[in-house]
Amino acid sequence: MRTDFCRVASFLLILAVFTGCISNKKIIYLQNLPGKPEIEEETLVTYDLPIYRIQKDDILDVQVRSTNVEVNEIFNLASGMAGAGGQMGMGGFMGGGGGDVYYMTGYTVDKTGMIELPFVGKLSVEGLNTDEIKELVEKNLMQYFQDEIFVRVKLGGIRYAAFGEFRMAGNFVVLQNRLTIFEAIANAGDLNIMAKRDEILVLRQYPEGTKLHRVNLKDRNIISSPFYFIQPNDQLYAEPIKAREIGGGETGVQTFQLFMTLLSAGLFIYAIFLND
Repeated sequence: MRTDFCRVASFLLILAVFTGCISNKKIIYLQNLPGKPEIEEETLVTYDLPIYRIQKDDILDVQVRSTNVEVNEIFNLASGMAGAGGQMGMGGFMGGGGGDVYYMTGYTVDKTGMIELPFVGKLSVEGLNTDEIKELVEKNLMQYFQDEIFVRVKLGGIRYAAFGEFRMAGNFVVLQNRLTIFEAIANAGDLNIMAKRDEILVLRQYPEGTKLHRVNLKDRNIISSPFYFIQPNDQLYAEPIKAREIGGGETGVQTFQLFMTLLSAGLFIYAIFLND
């Protein structure tokens, strides 16, 4: 009976080790993977960042300045605190509970692809980039005012969602002109150790609808892929690895605790059979 118990204990130990320990290769980002082109450190990787085209439900920060006091007053009133939000500048970040200043003060692209501005009225902006919208606003304002007018149009932050095996899943707004997928993950507290890093699902919005894309964060070649930069309204989903199903520990301590739990259960069962 004692020999049988030792065998059971050894089996439980091996089970705990193999289910609880997660190899570093499974969690390290940006590796040179076998069968993929190697990218050595200090190598300059160039990319052609596509120009983002405005979509429905995007929020625009439109600011107008003029020598005409009336124009300034009307657009300052319309934009509210948008200027204050813009002062956060590059690197500004708001999480799900931090509020979204541009939601209240910006101009939301409606279901017909239009925004509505003071004086100008409704403008069709879907499919345009911010430079084209700037020219469109200036052209329409000059029909009403002959004064010198300065218009600035920016996307009111990059909105995205992170869910699944993230340490801080939620909706996020980052006040930057561009955002890498690693910055987006860092804003969400990074992936936990149980996340499947080689199969992150990116749900990307297109004018025609939504497409699902798989990306491998362990592959260094991701920096030259179309998914290295997050686009507004992207959703990132991290699936769990098999260890989550089995219930293994995330760390060595947790693995030891798992073994001790299994061992205690084994001792209890052994005691029952011994008494019998």
